[in-house]
Amino acid sequence: MRHRYNWNDITYFLAVARERSLVRAAEKLRVDHTTVSRRIRELETRLNASLFTRSKTGFKLTETGYRLLRYAEGMEAQANAIAEEIGITGADASGSVRIATMEGLGSFYLTQCLPDLRSRHPSIQIDLITDSLLLDLSRREADLFVTFSKPTGRRLSIRKIGEFKVSLFAARDYLDRQGMPTSIAALNDHVFIDFIDELVQVSENRWLSDIFRPHHLAFRSTSLVAQYMSVCNGLGIAMLPSFIAAGNRDLVPILPKLFAVRDIWLSAHEDFLHVARIKAVMAFLESRVNQDKDLLMPGVAPGTP
Repeated sequence: MRHRYNWNDITYFLAVARERSLVRAAEKLRVDHTTVSRRIRELETRLNASLFTRSKTGFKLTETGYRLLRYAEGMEAQANAIAEEIGITGADASGSVRIATMEGLGSFYLTQCLPDLRSRHPSIQIDLITDSLLLDLSRREADLFVTFSKPTGRRLSIRKIGEFKVSLFAARDYLDRQGMPTSIAALNDHVFIDFIDELVQVSENRWLSDIFRPHHLAFRSTSLVAQYMSVCNGLGIAMLPSFIAAGNRDLVPILPKLFAVRDIWLSAHEDFLHVARIKAVMAFLESRVNQDKDLLMPGVAPGTP
């Protein structure tokens, strides 16, 4: 059977689509970057289509490239399935996986998980993007979303994989100066740190208003990292996720019975659920979140609303 194109060129196409760079794709394939460039040009010539737009920032898929990607990854999945079916070893998950998430969840929690993921899947590279609102899974701008707001979109596989607790914390230095509040009424005498309400794009970020509406605000920011740093420096009281506060012994919980709970959602486009590296990362994240229940929901009994 003769084909209009060389099947082997699909491997080069996949590498460039994932790495967005000839040099990085060549490193993954262990060939010279000129070879990758030549094979991509030949594939485009054979298909009579432009598969990438090229710029100083790298290679980006065209509309035709996105359509080809779906079939190319299907071909890869079938090739891996053949290897697994007849017992060939070494058909492990490999390549880059781009995860889009919120700043705090990515910086303070997912980065803690990466060494474990690396030890299990050393051939997988993680690209972490902490501005998920600007990305579109359907256009391959990210492979996975890990969020605490439930995503919406066509043909997305969405599942809840866990929860985390958000509660009040302050630095010891602040409490030494201002005293420890022992009631909700006493909170009115303290200053708080929060998000800029009019710039909140994800309603689930409004967790402070779930339990209390402060009279006095010392600092507001769109950045949870900036809020965390301001709490650490004794500026005021803030609502922080458990996985952020857990690593800092200088932060003291305040009125621990007051807390909010947020869900953790894991999402991927249906077209990529069969891809080995994406399946591997999804399975790892679901297992790890379940394993970290005591970190994510400390002091909360199962089933507590």
